[in-house]
Amino acid sequence: MGVQFQDYYEILGVSRQATEKEIKAAYRKLARKYHPDLHTGKDKKEAEEKFKLINEAYEVLSDPEKRAKYDRLGANWRAGDNFEPPPDMGDFFVYTSGGEGTPKSGFSDFFDILFGGAPFGRVARTGFRTGPLRGEDVEARLELTLEEAYRGGEKTIQISQREICPECGGSGSRGRGFCPACAGTGVREGEKTLAVKIPPGVHEGSRIRLKGQGGEGLAGGERGDLYLKVHILPHPVYTVQGSDLETSVILLPHQAVLGDKVTVPTLDGAVLMRVPAGTRSGSRLRLKGKGLPGKNGVRGDLYVRVVIDIPAAPTEEEKDLYRRLAALRTGGVQR
Repeated sequence: MGVQFQDYYEILGVSRQATEKEIKAAYRKLARKYHPDLHTGKDKKEAEEKFKLINEAYEVLSDPEKRAKYDRLGANWRAGDNFEPPPDMGDFFVYTSGGEGTPKSGFSDFFDILFGGAPFGRVARTGFRTGPLRGEDVEARLELTLEEAYRGGEKTIQISQREICPECGGSGSRGRGFCPACAGTGVREGEKTLAVKIPPGVHEGSRIRLKGQGGEGLAGGERGDLYLKVHILPHPVYTVQGSDLETSVILLPHQAVLGDKVTVPTLDGAVLMRVPAGTRSGSRLRLKGKGLPGKNGVRGDLYVRVVIDIPAAPTEEEKDLYRRLAALRTGGVQR
């Protein structure tokens, strides 16, 4: 009598060509979604059944030997079919029940027929490891003000990070069942505080490496590294264009017409900038070397955009002067 065939790829929602990384990611997502402790009543029972199938699928597809054996059945079986081993499978060894008292895996009959009631989870596969495994490298976002990026220094940050579950040692299982502390994923979410040394002159997209602050290793393996990707926050005074900066300065009409010296803020402090006579609104004046350090070590420039402002409440005397100026511009005709 056949048993119900289990399509492990369909259960995890991955293709038959899925990589080990894709299978692991799908398993973790589904394990969190259907963890029985997150459900109540009728939903809890359904979640338990779904969770059991998810763990069974992961047990097979995450183990290269079990996956290869399962794949030899071919892709023509459909979930829900009654499964009986084909007669032409050659050396495809099929386990059969030894009667009452025979150890079972806690998985489906389909699993026990193929794999003989192997224990759940990675604990059963620890013998395949040849040594310690290095932890994963991790990337996080580091937000800096423009001044912090320019001057460097030290900044304290908090990051969320996955750590190996202390209850199951990263196996995802306890005994013959899943680990309730990590929902069978082998990891737990944590948070830690770090003091980061920021080198002067980092740019948008720069990466700062913190050795040994990444994912935790397995079986005594060293931790991975943490890479902080720099994002420079919007600034109220400057806009960033590569290693160049841009700001603006407000001029009164007479300053634009006659020229003047005006104060301009820079990252190194305020400086006096000469405004040539006849400067038009929207013109860009350049302060060489007052931008950000470039990747070649050469500093960019600061561009100052001119905005000509009209007095909001001119006095009668000022209005009279503007009338006289208008008369000069229009050939002596005053309006």
